[in-house]
Amino acid sequence: MEKFIVNETNCALEPIHSPGKIQSHGFLVGIDKQLLIHFFSENIGLFLPNIPENLLGKSIATLDGLLGDHFRLPVLEQLLAIGTHNGFEQINPYQVEINKKPFYLIISLSSSYYLLEFEPVQSDMNVDLNKILGRSIAEMLGDKNLNNLLNGAVTQIRKITGFDRIMIYRFAADHHGEVVAEARKDGLASWLGLHYPATDIPAQARELYMINLTRLITNVHTEPSELRTSTEHKNYQLDLTHAQLRAVSPIHIEYLKNMKVETSFSISLIYKDQLWGLIACHHYSPRYIDYKSRESAKLFSQILSSALEFRQEEENQQMVKYYRENVDVLARQLLEPDLNVIDALTRGQVNLMQVTACSGAVLFYENNVKVLGITPTIPELRELVAWLKETVDNRFYHTNNLKSEYPNASSFQKIACGLMVCTLSKELNEYILWFKPEYIQTINWAGNQEKEKTIDEHGVLHLSPRKSFEIWSETIKGKSMEWNKEEINAVKRLKEEIVYTINLHANQIRLLNEKLQKAYQELDTFSYTISHDLKTPLSTIKGFTQILKKDKNLSPHAENVIYRILAGTDKMTSMIKEVLEYSRINQGELSKVNVNVKALVEELIKDLRVAYQTDKLEVIIGEAPNIKGDPLMISQVFSNLLSNAIKYSSGNENPCIRIDGAVMEQDVVYSIADNGIGIHNQELPKVFDLFKRMENVKNIEGTGIGLAIVKRIMEKHDGKIWVESTLGIGSTFYTAFKN
Repeated sequence: MEKFIVNETNCALEPIHSPGKIQSHGFLVGIDKQLLIHFFSENIGLFLPNIPENLLGKSIATLDGLLGDHFRLPVLEQLLAIGTHNGFEQINPYQVEINKKPFYLIISLSSSYYLLEFEPVQSDMNVDLNKILGRSIAEMLGDKNLNNLLNGAVTQIRKITGFDRIMIYRFAADHHGEVVAEARKDGLASWLGLHYPATDIPAQARELYMINLTRLITNVHTEPSELRTSTEHKNYQLDLTHAQLRAVSPIHIEYLKNMKVETSFSISLIYKDQLWGLIACHHYSPRYIDYKSRESAKLFSQILSSALEFRQEEENQQMVKYYRENVDVLARQLLEPDLNVIDALTRGQVNLMQVTACSGAVLFYENNVKVLGITPTIPELRELVAWLKETVDNRFYHTNNLKSEYPNASSFQKIACGLMVCTLSKELNEYILWFKPEYIQTINWAGNQEKEKTIDEHGVLHLSPRKSFEIWSETIKGKSMEWNKEEINAVKRLKEEIVYTINLHANQIRLLNEKLQKAYQELDTFSYTISHDLKTPLSTIKGFTQILKKDKNLSPHAENVIYRILAGTDKMTSMIKEVLEYSRINQGELSKVNVNVKALVEELIKDLRVAYQTDKLEVIIGEAPNIKGDPLMISQVFSNLLSNAIKYSSGNENPCIRIDGAVMEQDVVYSIADNGIGIHNQELPKVFDLFKRMENVKNIEGTGIGLAIVKRIMEKHDGKIWVESTLGIGSTFYTAFKN
């Protein structure tokens, strides 16, 4: 068989499931479904001295009589039938006799072949595992603490097996291992707490540990036995995944020799269908454990795995309960009517900091930044959010090594190596960030992790396991503690509560807007109706007053009263007219056309000069781009603003108004500036309120409706209006129409 060369490119691909060899303490025969022999181990003659010289292609019946009276062809056929139908674990092992010594027959499947393995019954263990297993398990499971459980397990296993060293070897998330519990023979150095690189037990080996819960390497110094096959199968690699005698990788044998270990027995520990770790049993002289004892150890591992899962879940549940209760508190706070989202999440004893084991948290919401605990600076946070928005597509993201993905994080590495992000709205830059500080960790490795490299006479690079296992310390920087599953689930649940609250508030606002819109429409109708109905009685009052005015016998006092009645009636009529205009704005559809603003303004200025008799008025018209809108309404806007500009600057010795327009990216913006009396800063927010007049214009004629009409027309056009003013210097009104 072609020798497999282990080098840097194929080390992780070494075919350990099909090595073409078996361990030599037993022998193997491979047969097809017609019971013809296609494979056998070369050492078969050591166990069956009288075997025919060439077995290949012959029936398994050739071995009748060589395996004792209990093994004949009909017996094998029956075993194969039962195993094929019910599973071979139901019939394994079957005891036979070879040269008057008991052997176990273990049957398994490999593709279309049956593998018949024969192992000695006699074991180096002088105890009956089945008799003492129950008591040992009871003692082992007596403690509820996970560490005590593991320590109790290694103590009991060593007591049962007599191995020199028993370890529990736990796999980390990156698949490197750590010795977390140990029981050893006096005089041996402790390996407790030592770490081993993931390459010591590569992926394909971990996969086999998931399939075969026990693995025995009985003597590292014996030569494995090659498998013989016919010429037609020369290039066929027989899969020995389920074989008990499967040979060991040469690299692993060398590894054990370097450790001075002669026998190794491993028992898999499974947690939630994942390889949690191994019970590693080492002996410093050759040792053999029979199949039944290994099966009992498998039961032991299954019970310990269940206990591990129970203890781990118990510890996890405490953490789950803590985070769940804190999220529940935040959910209740989010629904409190007197708290907004920011206050609900950041005020009080329970806030964002209690959702994870973080050192700092930040909430970006509605253009606000709320910082809790220890975090990067606000500018650094804004840069980080910009990077998240551009780079991270996931709504949920976490890392314990932020610097490796976001190099700018090196400036705040000590306080924020770990980051968890919950995206509320990427478009609105709304995020929640949690931070964990740098966790500087010193790991004690069992020797330098690098494999030794040698080059053979053909120039081929070979790797061999390290020869020294002296403690080699490594300091790891730039990482935080990992975000555990409980923290991640808590953040995901909190996001659901926040989204629910935001949607709830949005629905409430939508319903309120609908009610306001309805009330607004009803008020418009009411205003229009009342204003229209008031015109008739006012006309009657004015008519009768004018009749009274014609009476030649009126006293001067009566004439004065009649004059005041007529003036009041005219003012009331003007106000009603403007209220009708205000109410009419929202009635009917808006019909937009292209409006020539320059021509409109020039025409309005002519009329206003006559109306206000302002010979000294200077009018400057700058750029005047056209706008789209309702011509009548646009005329009202400019008429009102120009009228106010002229009216309130008329007291100036040299009144001047300036009209300028500019085309922006999305709007056409006009400014109308005057050098009039101006508006006090405190009154600026009320300028566009209905019937609102400023304190400094009480002696100037007006109704207080004009600017309210202008604002409503601008809103009708999806535009905006605003004002800048300095008291005693003048005002500038701006309008922005959609381009």
